[in-house]
Amino acid sequence: MEALLLLIVIAAVAGLLVVPAMRRRRLLRGASGGNAAAVLPGAAYGFVPVEELDVRLPGPDPQLIDALEEARAEQEWEQLARLIALTGDEWELRWQRVQSAAGAAAKELADARAAAADADADAGAGSGTAPEGGTVSLSKDAATRARVPDASWLRRWRAEQPADAGAAEVYAQFLIWQGLAEQPGSDSRRIILEEARAVCREAAALAPADPTPYVSELLVARGLGDRRPDFEALWSEVTRRAPHHMGAHLAALQYWSENGCGSKEQADAFAQGTASRAPEGTLLPALPLFALYEHLPEVQVVRSLYRSAEVEQAIEAAEFAVDQVDDDHPVRPHVLHLLVCLLVRAERYEEALEALLVVDGYVGALPWAATPDPAASYATYRGLAVAGWEAASRAGTRQA
Repeated sequence: MEALLLLIVIAAVAGLLVVPAMRRRRLLRGASGGNAAAVLPGAAYGFVPVEELDVRLPGPDPQLIDALEEARAEQEWEQLARLIALTGDEWELRWQRVQSAAGAAAKELADARAAAADADADAGAGSGTAPEGGTVSLSKDAATRARVPDASWLRRWRAEQPADAGAAEVYAQFLIWQGLAEQPGSDSRRIILEEARAVCREAAALAPADPTPYVSELLVARGLGDRRPDFEALWSEVTRRAPHHMGAHLAALQYWSENGCGSKEQADAFAQGTASRAPEGTLLPALPLFALYEHLPEVQVVRSLYRSAEVEQAIEAAEFAVDQVDDDHPVRPHVLHLLVCLLVRAERYEEALEALLVVDGYVGALPWAATPDPAASYATYRGLAVAGWEAASRAGTRQA
């Protein structure tokens, strides 16, 4: 990042370095009701077992979890439709719920396809011949397929309620996840993302004040490599409706990044400029942390990288941001998850534990969501944070 822009951010969050105790108290209050013993060495951490970690959500949302469980178990969409409709104009919460619902549907469909592939393989092995065309005629396998949830609730919701903006938004985001999973530059990727764009625009027509379809379309623009003027026209539609929407800024950052349609310099300028102009009470000062993460080298051969001024300032700004919003801000867990990763790498284990105590149980966020096994990746960092904190505490006891 540019040094001058970093200074602007630090100036914008003046006083940050003198309130670490306040920050710790705030995080602990959100995590354990003020029970500071929860992070003391030797205490029971109460972390969720790895096999029970929820990969769909970044943080707790009991109403959404109930609706998603209903959709999966009964393949019924009505409860989820009501929840999204009742979310109203809480745009950040609506965006988060649409993202999570679409992600849950995408995972459900992927699991169903994997189960079908396994059934095909078993059928081929049992009959002595390989199944052709990915079809299986055995009644046992057909029954197995019928029991596997396959996100048919989303297809029926969209078909039965074509005028429901929530259905269109979830379906558009579902298509985006499908398209982005395809090989970059492939025809299948382009076709799916173009369809997603069409559904985004249908959703926008159904709910003209809602920024959610435009935020989703930002990801389409990045996936299809839209020209800068076209992207900026789309971005103006977002900011006109929700100028301080953190989720929108995270989506736009992907366009400006080196892995999108821009460069490290452009991503840094976007993140730092946004952070410097951010009003109090928003998460936007945390945007440079995400720009930093987007451009980390794949192999870190210099241990001091995570103790550099650049990383330290991005972490401090993000910690400041999560202190300035309500504990139940729907995008706050996204920031805390990324903080866990970078705080562990910087060997700042106490702060990492504080963040873990807030978000534990949920892993549907970067950086875990970008790995093949989000739960295992998160659990690894969680274990490193605990081990590092306890080792530091033992060392401190011996020195005392």
